[in-house]
Amino acid sequence: MIITVTMNPAIDKTVEVDHFCPGKLNRIGYPVTDAGGKGINVSKALKKLGETSIATGFLGKAGSDIILDVLSAEQIQTDFISCEGITRTNFKLMELDGTLTELNEPGMTVAREKVEELLEKIEQYATKDVWFVLSGSIPEGVDVDIYARIITKVHQKGAKVFVDADGRALIEAIKAVPDMIKPNEAELAEYFGIRRELSQEEILQLTKRLSDIGIETVVVSQGSRGAVFADAGEEKLVYQNALAVEVHSTVGAGDAMAAALVYAKEKKLPMQKMVQLAMAVSAGAVVTAGTNPPDRETIEAILQKFYG
Repeated sequence: MIITVTMNPAIDKTVEVDHFCPGKLNRIGYPVTDAGGKGINVSKALKKLGETSIATGFLGKAGSDIILDVLSAEQIQTDFISCEGITRTNFKLMELDGTLTELNEPGMTVAREKVEELLEKIEQYATKDVWFVLSGSIPEGVDVDIYARIITKVHQKGAKVFVDADGRALIEAIKAVPDMIKPNEAELAEYFGIRRELSQEEILQLTKRLSDIGIETVVVSQGSRGAVFADAGEEKLVYQNALAVEVHSTVGAGDAMAAALVYAKEKKLPMQKMVQLAMAVSAGAVVTAGTNPPDRETIEAILQKFYG
């Protein structure tokens, strides 16, 4: 079983323009409204892979119906904690050349008792065969070490945890030694206190350092440059170039890759298959227009084309 935890869900509104002109009138088409937030995006991508999941986290009472209706329509099971406040709305402005401008609201403030309620719910789900996906930003009212607390609690029950976060949330989470993490280049540099662009050799070295901490699988996503995979179980460090596909939209590619990684782990796939699936699903996301994850047919076609 896979449980995705989204602390700060969002109603995503995506609009398209030929070319965005700051400070001028921009005419847009009708916005496309969708359920968003990194964990929710992972659940949606898992559904395309044919895998069920349960989406949990916090939802503000105002606006929650939109997210719940979308997930219900996609047959994704939900078990959110309802909170006073408004579920945030994020605006995505897509240009024809693929340029994306995002305007993200901060989100609601979560009461302390709601945090404890979520922790109790997560602990009830935790068993030996469960993977938790902790991803995205943390709203006001929730301590920055929340992911670390969850990791500690569910590890005691034998469950495993995948973290996709940044900043202090990632730093605190790593202290609790999750089973898998997926920072990007910038997040990797930030974690190690490096304030410049990393060389490929440094990325490989720092990835191995994270693996040496005891994190079973470390994946550093590099966008158009590919990704680095470190797996302690197979004692391998692999650099994989990005697959050469036509880019339509990079929105959601990271969350799609996260879904592929946790899917591979839940299915106990060998590292080679995990790498191939992660790269194919990520490539599938960029060839899929808009914010939707790639469908299974697209993924299978990419796997066949590049890996035979």
